Amino acid sequence: MFTGLVDDLGVVERVERTEAGRTLRIASRYTGLAVGESIAVNGACLTVLEHGAGWFSVAAIVTTLGRTTIGDWTAGRRVNLERAMRLGDRLGGHLVQGHVDGVGEVEDVRRETDAVLVDIRLPADLEALMVLHGSVAVDGVSLTVNALPSPGILQVSLIDHTARHTTLGGVEAGDRVHVEADMVGKYVRQLVAPYAAGR
Repeated sequence: MFTGLVDDLGVVERVERTEAGRTLRIASRYTGLAVGESIAVNGACLTVLEHGAGWFSVAAIVTTLGRTTIGDWTAGRRVNLERAMRLGDRLGGHLVQGHVDGVGEVEDVRRETDAVLVDIRLPADLEALMVLHGSVAVDGVSLTVNALPSPGILQVSLIDHTARHTTLGGVEAGDRVHVEADMVGKYVRQLVAPYAAGR
């Protein structure tokens, strides 16, 4: 479980293809890592395979590659990192599972007064899970749904701190981003689905 508050910006140092998918070595400031612990990498929960001074490695299996952008990553890519939360930690963002629900495409990025507005076209099955002023994770960053300006479009607002301390400060139109809908919304949808279908 994560909070969507990025605590390090890592850099992909190496990507290796394997029969199971990809193995990535990522440079980071983390210390005290343990093999088997979970780290959200651009919002995708991955398991630490190995680690050393200033780096760790993770694997992304074929299933993960099919629902994320990880298969397109190359050495030099910057990534948002967050270690799993511990019981008793402050929950400054929102409950994030690290389960990417889909890949959205950035349609527009523009500055408006003191923030940067980012419009993201969502996969069709995620639109119903977006609630105005509710929570969403984009590339692992906990954000508020700023607006739903048109069908299928999610708008988020980046304050200066978020833009400077995450990869979202560099997004451009055409970029693909990981989207995780609010966990509460997903459970509510599942619970009401039989009633909505008239069963």
